[in-house]
Amino acid sequence: MNASEHGFNPAFNMATIKQVVNEAIERVRMPTPMRLRDLIRQIRAARTAAEERSVVNKECAYIRSTFREEDSVWRCRNIAKLLYIHMLGYPAHFGQLECLKLIASSRFTDKRIGYLGAMLLLDERQDVHLLITNSLKNDLNSTTQFVVGLALCTLGAIASPEMARDLAGEVERLMKSPNGYIRKKAALCAFRIIKRVPELMEIFLPATRSLLSEKNHGVLITGVTLITEMCENSPDTLNHFKKIVPNLVRILKNLILAGYSPEHDVSGVSDPFLQVKILKLLRVLGINDVDASEAMNDILAQVATNTETSKNVGNTILYETVLSIMDIKSEGGLRVLAVNILGRFLLNNDKNIRYVALNTLLRTVHVDTSAVQRHRSTILECLKDPDVSIRRRAMELSFALVNTQNIRTMMKELLTFLEKSDPEFKAHCSSSIVLSAERYAPNKRWHLDTLLKVLVAAGNYVRDDVISSTIQLISESTNQQAYVTLQLYRALSEDYLNRQPLTQVAVWAIGEYGDLLLQAAIEDEQNVTPPTEDEVIDLYQKLLWSPQNTATSKQYTLMSLTKLSTRFSNTNKIQQIISSFCSSLHVELQQRGVEFSQLFGKYSNLRPALLERMPPMEVVRQPDSQINGDVNDVETKSAEESPQHLMNNESNALLDLLGGDNGLDIDIIASSTQPSQPVANTNNQDLLDLLGLDPLPTTPSIEPSNNMGLIIENNNSNLLPIMNNQNSNFLTGILSEREVPSITAYNKEGLKIVFSLDRIPDSNQLTINVAAINQTLSHMTDFLFQAAVPRTFQIQMLSPSGTSMAPNGQVTQVLRVINPSKNVLRMRIKISYVIDGNPVEDQAEVNNFPTDIWD
Repeated sequence: MNASEHGFNPAFNMATIKQVVNEAIERVRMPTPMRLRDLIRQIRAARTAAEERSVVNKECAYIRSTFREEDSVWRCRNIAKLLYIHMLGYPAHFGQLECLKLIASSRFTDKRIGYLGAMLLLDERQDVHLLITNSLKNDLNSTTQFVVGLALCTLGAIASPEMARDLAGEVERLMKSPNGYIRKKAALCAFRIIKRVPELMEIFLPATRSLLSEKNHGVLITGVTLITEMCENSPDTLNHFKKIVPNLVRILKNLILAGYSPEHDVSGVSDPFLQVKILKLLRVLGINDVDASEAMNDILAQVATNTETSKNVGNTILYETVLSIMDIKSEGGLRVLAVNILGRFLLNNDKNIRYVALNTLLRTVHVDTSAVQRHRSTILECLKDPDVSIRRRAMELSFALVNTQNIRTMMKELLTFLEKSDPEFKAHCSSSIVLSAERYAPNKRWHLDTLLKVLVAAGNYVRDDVISSTIQLISESTNQQAYVTLQLYRALSEDYLNRQPLTQVAVWAIGEYGDLLLQAAIEDEQNVTPPTEDEVIDLYQKLLWSPQNTATSKQYTLMSLTKLSTRFSNTNKIQQIISSFCSSLHVELQQRGVEFSQLFGKYSNLRPALLERMPPMEVVRQPDSQINGDVNDVETKSAEESPQHLMNNESNALLDLLGGDNGLDIDIIASSTQPSQPVANTNNQDLLDLLGLDPLPTTPSIEPSNNMGLIIENNNSNLLPIMNNQNSNFLTGILSEREVPSITAYNKEGLKIVFSLDRIPDSNQLTINVAAINQTLSHMTDFLFQAAVPRTFQIQMLSPSGTSMAPNGQVTQVLRVINPSKNVLRMRIKISYVIDGNPVEDQAEVNNFPTDIWD
């Protein structure tokens, strides 16, 4: 028997022997370094941060000294210790080149530590990346699958754009490898490369399609992940892969119907990870595609009905199924099934599952509101959950479910929640209750009672918008003023210290309707008797001298008490209380005390007229919103009949001339006092169409109308009209006879824009009052409205009343258009705003202007 039969290779054995001898000499020459576990033990044993730094610095100094040796046999151990030091937050960048030396080693153990160090320590230096690129390319061509796998993992983790472009071809080649392990790693590496450099997507398209025919689940799941990433980043790739929907449906059906497989079974479910990935890809492929959605409806129904729900694994698959059903163009019955699954999630003992269910219902409530309404009682129960996140989501979802039919029961539950909730909920909850009550209240009495309960339950956490809304509602509810004033007095007398908003609303109502308060009818069920004058004045005295009341509340109270001097007979005591504030340390209160005291002296003859009851406040309501209240409670007055519009106020007259109606003139007066600047024509070129629309001028282009001595520069209250008596009479005729038509220019995604048109007779000038109304439950910020008209017209835009809109709020703006040739008006508008952190931008064309406005 010769030596070759025993596999003896003299050259190989001599090299091995030489290497062993050299390593033995190296170990004898150099002391054995500390092992990694010993270093960890020393660092953990350190009692102070300074002691820990001392241990680390000493070891780093030793590691630096060993790196100076060219052929150190302890390089692998030292790099491992350096990586642990790096994880603790200490600098370890000096080990970058040593990692490259380990990568170049022929040992797998050295390569593994070297590649791990490269992923953690390498920076973007060009020379280092060039060296690692060459090493990666060599290892990607290795005959050992584990070495190839290390190179693919490292490339996916640290690939720069240049490195990705250099090695994308190698990765694409490995995706076609006959080795399933390498195909899986290559597909994951391609996924990372596409995220880093999306334009490399086309290189991997041919190899990716073949991954769906794999039997190996590991390769299949990476292929689905790669296709999902491609479809989410490229509409063209999305259309290309829509033809694979039947293949995905077949794979998913095989997973559901497959029997027990120990290799892929997780808690009785066959490969739930692959199922979730396929469901996500189906959702991406089915969005806004009727045909693709139709092809996957049946399999989604099977998954929803056949998945076991006793384990978290099944709940994960069901949750992904629900998301897919809600996002694609699914059938109505399938959406109801999805909502019912979420309803079952709400009954789960796991808090995470309940939170996920509420979050998903909140996203899908507008898709199928009636299906979500069936689970209303379960959602309301979540308001009592001890977890704060679940309570918050349940509160938001509850407000989304409020409608005309369930307003009474929902408000009862939400008021109970408001009363017992944490302070962080009270402000948002109270404002939302006010908005819901304003939109769906069955009558004025119920509406007023609800707002009163909000003021009592929310205490000092009530926002200013609730105060103004309540005062406005009391003012317009003429038949309920005596009742609500009596109820407010009772609530105020019970607790006036911890509820400043209630104090402000109550004293305002008592000051306006104090005479009605003394004569209020006794309600049998309420068992509340009207107070006497002395009781009311004593309460006011307590309010004014209480140190816990804010200065704002005392200002409300002083004004209210002054008004009561014309409604009550006992004015001496009122005068004494007001006079006592003439020497108040608070400047605002002192000023009011001095001014109001003058009304009891030589100007007493002016007091009855100055302090008479305010007229009912006019409300700007949305044209399609529900007007709450009983028939007798609603008093409809036109703008011409309102006392506010008949006041001899020149600024209001000018605003009416410009088209202000109802609350619009108030919004214009309250606008910024800064000079108005027309909107520049930058970023406005995209508003032009083929008809030759002209961008906005950068300077005002409207001349004063004939016979009207007006100086019109902006919409500030500081700029008053300059007119003579003759023109004033002409203006009065306009105010009493004109009719203001309005059109809806835009209504999409909860934003509605209404144009109110007003043209001065015998002129070619048109004033357009723009009212942008936020009909959503979220705040809109950075609102910008732009407009362009054909070249035959001239247009000027005045400053808007603001750039943000609260829920149910609005922003107003005035446009002026001159039409010399009296052509039909057309307009292109552009809207942009930010809602819930998401920017929205849209364009629209307004072609429904009345044709007779120029007649």
